[in-house]
Amino acid sequence: MMRLMTPTSTKSKTRALVAAMATTALLAGCNAGAGTSPSPSPSPAPSDGAAAPGDAGATSDGSSSTSDVASGSDETVRVGLVAEPASLDFTTTDGAAIPQLLLDNVYETLVTVDVTSGELVSALAQEWEVSDDNLTYTFTLKDGVKFSDGADFTAEDAKFSLERVKSDAWTTSLKTQMDVVDSVEAKDDTTLVVTLTQPSNRFLYSLSTRIGAMFDTEGVDDLAGSPIGTGPYTFGSWDRGSKITLERYADYHGDAPYFANVEMLYFKDANALNNAMLTDAIDVVSTVQAPESLAEFEGGDYQIIEGTTNGEIVLSMNQMEGKPLADKKLRQAVRSAIDHQMLMDTCWAGRGTLIGTMDPPTDPWYEDRTGDYPYDLEKAKTLIKEAGAEGQELRLRIPTLPYAVACGTVVESMLEDAGLAVTVDELEFPAAWLETVFTNKDFDMSIVAHVEPRDMANVFGSPDYYTTYGTDAIQALFEAADTGTEEEQVTKMKEAGALISEDAAADFLFLLPNLMVADPDITGLPTNAIKESFDLSDLGRG
Repeated sequence: MMRLMTPTSTKSKTRALVAAMATTALLAGCNAGAGTSPSPSPSPAPSDGAAAPGDAGATSDGSSSTSDVASGSDETVRVGLVAEPASLDFTTTDGAAIPQLLLDNVYETLVTVDVTSGELVSALAQEWEVSDDNLTYTFTLKDGVKFSDGADFTAEDAKFSLERVKSDAWTTSLKTQMDVVDSVEAKDDTTLVVTLTQPSNRFLYSLSTRIGAMFDTEGVDDLAGSPIGTGPYTFGSWDRGSKITLERYADYHGDAPYFANVEMLYFKDANALNNAMLTDAIDVVSTVQAPESLAEFEGGDYQIIEGTTNGEIVLSMNQMEGKPLADKKLRQAVRSAIDHQMLMDTCWAGRGTLIGTMDPPTDPWYEDRTGDYPYDLEKAKTLIKEAGAEGQELRLRIPTLPYAVACGTVVESMLEDAGLAVTVDELEFPAAWLETVFTNKDFDMSIVAHVEPRDMANVFGSPDYYTTYGTDAIQALFEAADTGTEEEQVTKMKEAGALISEDAAADFLFLLPNLMVADPDITGLPTNAIKESFDLSDLGRG
């Protein structure tokens, strides 16, 4: 017997897979994972700290913009950002900037997350059933959907897309989230059956991320330059270093987006981005990169949005054998030496949330872990002495992203006050940081925002990932969380979060806020950036 999961279902099987969105707090970041993994594996690189806005389902005041979206216009909306994608192919290139641009806009998934209800809802699958043993998922696909190249979307395309994640065609480490899939079958044009090797609380949620993107079987020859999807927009053009343009898809199966064209304009620094807004060169600042600059917009003819994100700013500590921070006492000293409130006040104008963990408050297993290592300079000095590390040299290698640069100098100062010698290296992002830190692990510490949803297992589930943790104990907790009951999932994930914190596997500086500035008549902007995508089809003009 199978249980029907309709788009508006509130059954427990769906509820367990989506965070309650009741809290309002902050911004975006890095791995694309969700939940737990039976065999935790490396996740994608922390791609950009630009914090992709997500879940643009409502206006800033919470009202729907459906009427604007359905009406359509010939207008162009201009959105300002700082982190440009390195490629348009997220199957072979890490980076949150790619799904931020393409997911839900050019590519669609079988299911997606509704920000207002906190539930998984239909996208290209109009309904789905889950077998009683939680091993078989049967999806009924929407009929009449076409790719932007004119081809029909069928279950064969869905089968191709999911199997392709498990093939050599996908090279990013996110693909391990599909390891739990045993087989995929297209029973007819609109029926897809996926069978798992073992129950997985994570599986369905994962399909709402980039690994669930649906591709045309004949449309993957040039993913880096010519993406083909079923979404409300098609790829138009790319002026590298400057602008990417999306165009409204005339044959889209759903409501036509309000704006005929979207220009995603990329700026080298926060001041240039703000100046573009102040001089009417753009309509939206997607993510304010200098929070202290909000005063420039307050009291003016602008709307300012502040909400929550998944963007945990992680101070990673390389624990590989032979590295100084392989010593737990030294890692504990680092955590104790940092005054997190002062740091957030200094480098991000006090806008953010202190969490002490790899979870945002919107996750069902979130626990406030800020009390595990309260600021205690004398304790830090004592731990450093016990570790025999007075004057220890540590290389802090950070990406050239505003939050990392701003926070890096504060971390350097606080650790030097405790008796450590810290050298800060700024590495061009993404290329230099990815090669040096993420791939080669040539660092002692780094700072980067991990913005993808439910990514604790991705970031800390494997010693091969750049965070170098992934102990046997943590892997066992992640597996138990993924394969157990809903209650066991929450319990085990809380235990995992506590273990990561107590082991000082990293330090969690704070959770980034979702800060946006826009023209006052722009509607459909997301209050909370809790998905990988910036759903541009929700934007309108009121």
